[in-house]
Amino acid sequence: MPKQIRLNAFDMNCIGHQSPGLWTHPRDRAATYNTLEYWLNLAKTLERGLIDALFLADVLGIYDVYKGGPQTALEHAVQVPVNDPLMVIPAMATVTEHLGFGVTCALSYEHPYPFARRMSTLDHLTKGRIGWNIVTGYLESAARGMGMAGQAAHDDRYAIAEDYMQATYKLWEASWEDDAVLRDKAGRRFADSGKIHRIEHDGPHFKVDAIHLCEPSPQRTPVLYQAGASTRGRQFAADHAECVFINGPSQKVVKDIATDIRARAVKTGRDANDLSIFTLMTVIAAPTREEAQAKYADYLNYISEDAALALMSGWTGVDFAALPPDEPIRFTERNAMTSALESFTTADPNRSWTPREIARHAAIGGRGPVAIGSYADIADIFQDWMENAAVDGFNLAYAVTPETFEDIVDGVIPELQRRGVYKTAYAPGTLREKLTGRPRLPASHPAARVRR
Repeated sequence: MPKQIRLNAFDMNCIGHQSPGLWTHPRDRAATYNTLEYWLNLAKTLERGLIDALFLADVLGIYDVYKGGPQTALEHAVQVPVNDPLMVIPAMATVTEHLGFGVTCALSYEHPYPFARRMSTLDHLTKGRIGWNIVTGYLESAARGMGMAGQAAHDDRYAIAEDYMQATYKLWEASWEDDAVLRDKAGRRFADSGKIHRIEHDGPHFKVDAIHLCEPSPQRTPVLYQAGASTRGRQFAADHAECVFINGPSQKVVKDIATDIRARAVKTGRDANDLSIFTLMTVIAAPTREEAQAKYADYLNYISEDAALALMSGWTGVDFAALPPDEPIRFTERNAMTSALESFTTADPNRSWTPREIARHAAIGGRGPVAIGSYADIADIFQDWMENAAVDGFNLAYAVTPETFEDIVDGVIPELQRRGVYKTAYAPGTLREKLTGRPRLPASHPAARVRR
């Protein structure tokens, strides 16, 4: 039986996500991001296509590296304004039954104690369909907004993340025993206090002495996503993640990252198959190849290469406006998203990128590849990447919303189903059960070590 392709939809509670400028396209509805109608309609569309999860990006701070300030980002809506992604999830859960929600939350700016409650609350309200995309942040403007002089160094942020994970694992897994909740009306006892425990965590960065505020949610620990592909980020993914989101401009870049993460997971005692790896891709599809090419040509009339460089400058910490536009860029250590710069420099020695080429590439789809073609062409591309890039599926960004997602759901997915490489029904259970077949994290995962 051929390997089944997994698909997430990739969106953000903002106007300009991965394709700067395309919010101006006459068919684009991203500017209605601040209405419930946008999110409810999107959720229903994705569930109709049996999409595994809506993966919600998020960022604190403003992209103000490019040209030394925030003007380009503000004028072109480069991931600003951006609303809280968690607020829209309960509403979407009411109009869906199976769609998962992977939400990005930076652990750099919130203590584990209230954060653990927020995730447990979402897991209850979605009946076990919540996932957490663990990120450490990368914008200096976010640190300044939180009253800090600047963010911690790149690898230090992952050391903080390790401590954060241990604290949240204890709250989710060790505070309430499985049978602590009685709901005994006749006996007038809601819970057995002897089976509810105060957890103590005394780490280098966080201290917690508390009982978790929530009773056990369907998954306890949310499905753990991770989206850092730097060397340190890969090790963090190998240690903690169930789903890993990586991206790069070519199959070689993506395969090298995916292979390395799986190898690292095995060295930690985990099964390589315990990780599902998704790569970023933007799809422009139509019934015929010619129609898809015409759609792509139309989209190019609305892109903003200036805004694309503002996005890339924020990701990498490099002001591309200060570089010669037609000279290949070189890798230098930056305190931002290290993997973003590596993917365009050292990751593929056979390919060099100039700022002008990066601007053109990132204007549709950000750092990932753009697949253009008929529904059958896109199915071919998916299968080729599955075979040659060592991935389990794709995080699908949009060029124009909701058009991109509707083309995938109504055109590409039926073609994949005809080929037997995509499910025809959702599996039962929580998001973790749908993705892994297990209700809880396995014994090899570090969260299992703190369970009672």
